[in-house]
Amino acid sequence: VHGIPGARVLAEWEIVAIDVGVRKDGYYGDGAWTFAVGEISPDKARLMRVTEEALMKGIESTVAGKRVHDISAAVQRHVEADGFSVVRDLVGHGIGTRLHEEPAVPNFGNPGTGMMLEEGMTLAIEPMVNFGAYRVDVDGDGWTIRTSDRHPSAHFEHTVLVTAGDAEILT
Repeated sequence: VHGIPGARVLAEWEIVAIDVGVRKDGYYGDGAWTFAVGEISPDKARLMRVTEEALMKGIESTVAGKRVHDISAAVQRHVEADGFSVVRDLVGHGIGTRLHEEPAVPNFGNPGTGMMLEEGMTLAIEPMVNFGAYRVDVDGDGWTIRTSDRHPSAHFEHTVLVTAGDAEILT
C-alpha cells in the first residue's frame, strides 16, 4: 500500500506505486501512479484500472458547492461495485503551502457530508484500493503499510483545483 524505496528487486507479475510530492515556489503538488512490472495477471490489471477509474470518479465530484464526502462516496461506490475495497486508514488531503493540509479526503463516506468545497481549494485525491479487505498493517519503520491479508493494492493520485465547473487536474 505504501513504502520506502529499498534494495529489494521488483519481480515480474508485481505492481508498484510511485507517489511523488513536489515543492515549487512555496507550493506543493502530489501525485501517484501504479505501474505493472512486466506481465501481470488479469486480476491485477483490473485492480489498477478500477483504481484509476475511481480517481477520475472522485475528480468528477470535485466541484464548488459539493461536499468532501461526495468525492469519498463516488470513489467508494465505484471501487466496491467492482468487488474491491478502499483503504480506510489513509486518506487524500488538502494541499497548498504544506504537503498535507485540511480537509482530509477519505475514500469512503456518505454523500452530502463533510466540508463544503469552495472555488480555489486544492486537494490531493488519492484512492488506495485493495484486492481483498480494507485493513492494513504498519511495519516497524512507521512508513511501510501492507494489506493485512497480503493481497495487492493499487494507488493513483492527482492534485486538483476546485472550480465552479470541472476540477482542474494540476499534476
